[in-house]
Amino acid sequence: MANELDFERPIAELKAKIAELKAFMEKNEIDLQGEVDKLEERLKELTETTYANLTPWQRVQLARQIGRPTTLDYIRGLCDEFVELHGDRHFADDLTIVGGVGLISGQPVTVIGHQKGRDTKENIRRNFGMANPEGYRKALRLMKQAEKFGRPVVFFIDTPGAYAGMSAEERGQSVAIAENLLAMAGLRVPTLSIVTGEGGSGGALGLGITDRIYMLDYAWYCVIAPESAAAILWKDAKLGPKAAEVMRLTAKDLLDLGVIDRIIEEPMGGAQKDPEWMVRKVREVVIEGLRELLSVPIDELLEARYHKYRQMGTYVERP
Repeated sequence: MANELDFERPIAELKAKIAELKAFMEKNEIDLQGEVDKLEERLKELTETTYANLTPWQRVQLARQIGRPTTLDYIRGLCDEFVELHGDRHFADDLTIVGGVGLISGQPVTVIGHQKGRDTKENIRRNFGMANPEGYRKALRLMKQAEKFGRPVVFFIDTPGAYAGMSAEERGQSVAIAENLLAMAGLRVPTLSIVTGEGGSGGALGLGITDRIYMLDYAWYCVIAPESAAAILWKDAKLGPKAAEVMRLTAKDLLDLGVIDRIIEEPMGGAQKDPEWMVRKVREVVIEGLRELLSVPIDELLEARYHKYRQMGTYVERP
């Protein structure tokens, strides 16, 4: 139960009680199956009720859970063959952003995404999913290469935000992200992005200006992390749950607002509960999305991309 979130503890405790009762039955050869059945029915109801009524903050917490599939996990499940490419040809190879060339059902593609770690050691190596300028420049290099060879590009977004340290600013973090936004707006190949966990700030947008934007059900996508918003608005990062309530950062909110195009279902409790199922599901959705995009002439695709982003942020003034 160590990895369970606070709101998941009643579920974990009930699971433990059922396991304990089953072990007692087996050890003492006593038939308590009726009690087990009742507890399992209660567990099913509790689980469904809990995950059907998640608050925005609870969704943020689930999106951050260790054990969710990473970009490399999706790449392994998505691509029949894959060659990872490294470096930005200017400064270094940022391990926070991974990318390369692969085959999806015979279709050549470029895949790029944020890469988090599964433990503290790997997270330090991957900078906790917060990319430096060289990461975005590597992504830009791979996008341009994809355009040159006519390959569609698939992006996986999972970052709390771009790295905001002094070293990143000295090497042109804002310029690197801005150049990606400009390039993606006019990239003459089909593009598709999936927010798999966290979609924070410009760090997410640096891979997110695409023809189609999909989100996993428990992911979040917003201009800023809830804790950072709370620190700015109320001078207290601990009010992150309050900020999450008003920021409209969930997949359902963003679908209603027209920011994203599709919500991808997750297993009950999140992708970390069944990573293999999640990877297979994403593969199906990506293949379907690419098939649709590849059927559209590129000039029509660019026109639709232009209008897609022009209409975001429109509003109506009420008296």
